[in-house]
Amino acid sequence: MEPTTPRFAFGPRNYRLMFIGLAVLAAGFITMTLDPTQYGEGFLGITLGPILLAIGFGIEFWAIMARSGTTAPVARDAATVNTVPSQPVPPLSPSPTFAAPTYKR
Repeated sequence: MEPTTPRFAFGPRNYRLMFIGLAVLAAGFITMTLDPTQYGEGFLGITLGPILLAIGFGIEFWAIMARSGTTAPVARDAATVNTVPSQPVPPLSPSPTFAAPTYKR
């Protein structure tokens, strides 16, 4: 039996993308707080910050959904390998039909 390594959901590429997404999210929140106008109603607080946040969340979604770049061997044993039978399987006998239940209100 060959030794197998465990398969992780995320690879190095996924983690890099996640850290990039977190950095863009942090930049978006910081940009919104740096707006010099009252209550943050200037260009930085209403336009640029939310755009950076949307881009950051998009990168995070992509980091989660992207396939990892590394592939590890899949563990195979008798329970997980599908085998084709050498003899043809006889067809199943038709099952009896049942009447649909009637419901009363």
